[in-house]
Amino acid sequence: MNLGKNVFSQLIEYIPHSAFRRCVERYQGNYRTRTFSCWDQFLCLAFAQLTYRESLRDIEACLCSMPERLYHLGIRGTISRSTLADANEYRDWRIYADLAQVLISMARPLYGGDSFGVDLQETVYALDSTTIDLCLSLFPWAHFKTQQHAIKLHTLLDLRGPIPCFVRVTEARVHDVNVLDQLLPEPGAFYIMDRGYLDFARLYRFTQASAFFLTRARRNFTFRRVASFPVDKQIGLRCDQHIRLTSFYPLKGYPDKLRRIRYWDLETDHHLTFLTNNFLLPALLMTQLYKCRWQVELFFKWIKQHLRIKSFYGTSQNAVKTQIWTAICIYVLVAIVKKQLKIELSLYTILQILSVTLFEKTPLSQILTESSLLNRSHEPCNQMNLFDF
Repeated sequence: MNLGKNVFSQLIEYIPHSAFRRCVERYQGNYRTRTFSCWDQFLCLAFAQLTYRESLRDIEACLCSMPERLYHLGIRGTISRSTLADANEYRDWRIYADLAQVLISMARPLYGGDSFGVDLQETVYALDSTTIDLCLSLFPWAHFKTQQHAIKLHTLLDLRGPIPCFVRVTEARVHDVNVLDQLLPEPGAFYIMDRGYLDFARLYRFTQASAFFLTRARRNFTFRRVASFPVDKQIGLRCDQHIRLTSFYPLKGYPDKLRRIRYWDLETDHHLTFLTNNFLLPALLMTQLYKCRWQVELFFKWIKQHLRIKSFYGTSQNAVKTQIWTAICIYVLVAIVKKQLKIELSLYTILQILSVTLFEKTPLSQILTESSLLNRSHEPCNQMNLFDF
C-alpha cells in the first residue's frame, strides 16, 4: 500500500506546475492575494469537477469536513464560500484557458497514432458548437432570445483522441460562421463542418493556406459544372463533379474550383451533397470522413453529462468561463493519465473511479488498472442469495 500521496495529488502531478505559474503571472492572478491563491482556486474547482459538486456551498462543506486532509490535497488557503466566489468573479478566466492549451499540447502527441475510423494519415478536425441554456434573471449578460438566455461553446475537435484544440465561449447569438475568422488553418489538415459554416469567402482562406475543408451544400446552391467523373452507384454515390460558383458574391469570395459529391445514405434514406477543396481522395472516403463529424456531437453530449458545465458556481461571465475552462482542463488531464498509464478503461469509467477514491493513498495506476477491477468483481462474497435457481 502506498502511504504517501493521495490519488488527487497523484493526478494533479500530471499538470506542469511551472506552466501554471507562468499562466498566473501572465495575467497577474495572484496580485494582492494573501491566503487563497490561483492554485488553491484551481484545486477546489478540479475537486468539484471530479466529485460532481453542484454548488459553492457543496464544495465548502465537503472540503471543510476534513481539514486535516486539505494540506495533502495541495490546498494551502482557507476554504470559504465567499472567498471562492470572489476568486471566480474577479480572477482572469484566461489563466485556466492558457492552462488548458498547455494540457492540450501535451495530450495531442499521445493520441497522434490513434485511429478515428478512417484510414487517413493527415490531421482531421471537426468544428461545431453547442448551446448551454442559462437562467434569464441570473445571467442577464447572456442575452439570446426574448425568453431565453444562453451561451455557445464553439469547439474544434481533433478526432484522434478526441481532444478539443480550440474552444471559444460566446453569447449564443454569435453565429457559428464568425468563428472561422479566429481559426488559423493548418496546412494539410482536414476541417469538417456542417452547413452553418458555409461562407465561401471565409472558406477560401483554407484553400490559400493549403488546408482542406469538407462541408455540405445548401439547397439553393447555384453552380456551373466543369467536369464529371464516373462513380459506383451501388455504394450510394450519385455524382462526383468539379464545379465553379455562379452567383456574384460567392464567386467573388471563392474564385477557384470546388468538388461536389452527391451521396445517398441508405440508413437514413437521404441525399447528401458535399463540397470540398480536396480533389484527390476517393469520393466514398470523403463521405465516410464527413460521417466522423458526429464525434464532436458525442463530445458535447459527454461533457454535458459527466462534467459540471450546465449548472454554474457563479453568475458573472468570468465565473462561467472559468468553470468551463476548468472542466476542459480536467477532461484533457484524465485523457493524458489514461494514455500515459496505458489504461484500457473509458474516460467515463476513470472519472467514476476517481470520484470515490480521491482521498485514498493507493497508486493511481493500481486503482485504474482493469485487472484490479476484474479481481474485485470475482472476490468471494458472504452475502446470501435472495433467490435460489
